[in-house]
Amino acid sequence: MSGGVDSSVVACLLKEQGHEVIGARFQLWQDPLAPAIAQVLPTKCCDAQTLARARRVTQDLGIPLHTLDLQDAFKCAVVDPFIRDHRKGMTPNPCVLCNKTFKFKHLLLLGKKLRCDKIATGHYARIVRRDEDYALLEAKDKTKDQSYFLSRLTQKELARTLLPLGAKTKRETYVLAKKYEIPLDPVSYRESQDLCFFPEKSPAAFLRRSITDAKPGPIKTLDGKTIGTHEGLPFYTLGQRRGLHVGGQKSPVHIISIDQKSNTIFVAPARALLTNDVYMNHLTFTRRKLAQGRKHHLAARIRLQTKKADGILTFRGSTGLFRFSHPVSAPTPGQAIVLYQGREIVGSGQIIAADRQKRST
Repeated sequence: MSGGVDSSVVACLLKEQGHEVIGARFQLWQDPLAPAIAQVLPTKCCDAQTLARARRVTQDLGIPLHTLDLQDAFKCAVVDPFIRDHRKGMTPNPCVLCNKTFKFKHLLLLGKKLRCDKIATGHYARIVRRDEDYALLEAKDKTKDQSYFLSRLTQKELARTLLPLGAKTKRETYVLAKKYEIPLDPVSYRESQDLCFFPEKSPAAFLRRSITDAKPGPIKTLDGKTIGTHEGLPFYTLGQRRGLHVGGQKSPVHIISIDQKSNTIFVAPARALLTNDVYMNHLTFTRRKLAQGRKHHLAARIRLQTKKADGILTFRGSTGLFRFSHPVSAPTPGQAIVLYQGREIVGSGQIIAADRQKRST
């Protein structure tokens, strides 16, 4: 229970439905080097304010609240890989990793210890029984859908999970919050949409505090001309246009590749980012594993903010290729590529490369 409106409404809903409810809350690692003024921003899930609100809701419901200090485990499982991937020139999505390897893992362990039948979260996504297994679907409210972040979950997690808000809109959740007399102070209940282990909205400042040995290097065009200097490869991402300080070009340029060996960033106009082919590893399936060596007509999303696009998946083991029917822009190594059949999540992988030899011009 984060102390936010979503988890508070979930607890009230389940209690109203007659379940025996136990609140659970994790104390997670946060950057101790962050500026003090930034650490008091009311946008995160592990500060004194959110703890007080979680306690208030559980006290009003008459249910226990278990708080687990998992700071060290969280840093090892989520924060350290985030930093390592940035050192490798990748742009990871730690929320996708966290849900699979940390959050649901520890919730299920705690649930087992407390002899609970299910765990429940405030995520906006749906779990539907299909024959003898469970399917993960996008939420009813497309503007709040969080199934992308749950895409690496498998039957082990889905079979024991309830997502009561998946069939509701955010507006309906607020109506329920008023019904349950949950305070809706606009400051206290600001949405927590940024990464939780540093206070800033973007990771740039956190990465500079965490990676102090990054070396400057050249920014070059595809013909080898040096047009600027970067501050260190971990601080840049594929597709980036702002913050390069390479003015005077005929047209705006974006980062199209990051070369670790030569410590060089290459830039070109946006059309150079277009590609049909996206390669992935760590491929997992939510329900049944698809047949290897065959062509599977699916849709895919290469980042949360992009629309799903049709294409064909082929794979061997946990490594695969998704060939989009039409070019997509800037598939970024480290990000999740999520696979769909309609509104159902089929599986998910991590982008490792894109073949721009087939890019559209």
